[in-house]
Amino acid sequence: MVERQRGPVVVDRGVEVPVPADGEVWVVGAVILNRQGRAFAQRRSPDRRLFPGCWDIVGGHVEPGESLMAALAREVEEETGWRLRRVRALLGTGSWTGDDGGGPRREADYLVEVDGDLDHPALEWSKHTDYGWFGAEDLPRLKAGRAPAEHFIHDLIATALGNKG
Repeated sequence: MVERQRGPVVVDRGVEVPVPADGEVWVVGAVILNRQGRAFAQRRSPDRRLFPGCWDIVGGHVEPGESLMAALAREVEEETGWRLRRVRALLGTGSWTGDDGGGPRREADYLVEVDGDLDHPALEWSKHTDYGWFGAEDLPRLKAGRAPAEHFIHDLIATALGNKG
């Protein structure tokens, strides 16, 4: 378990949590499902430096000296006002380099459960312009206006929903 100010975060048995090596830049992401099994996504504002106007999951950079689970809990709370309660599964890890000059990053994305009012996320409206809950039938919306190489969020949420379509 990861201890946070407001209580423990349960990490299910078998969930891999990488430990960043010195000099590595890591990003964490959270696919949050509601009681109806729909996944939360938020649209990045068009003036964001990295991935402007894209649908995105909750997440962000791991600060120096911060564990991946501490960063995941912090990002969930900062971006939604919700509290990370449980980490159910590692959905995947990967590497990417953005067009923002930030260099290469490693990423770990998790399927999580949160506490809070899921009907009223406290979004960072200066960074996001919209949000939604996506079921299998909504997945095509995550591809709208994106090139095939930019379907990462669609594919990640499809994986979390157990849907390959």
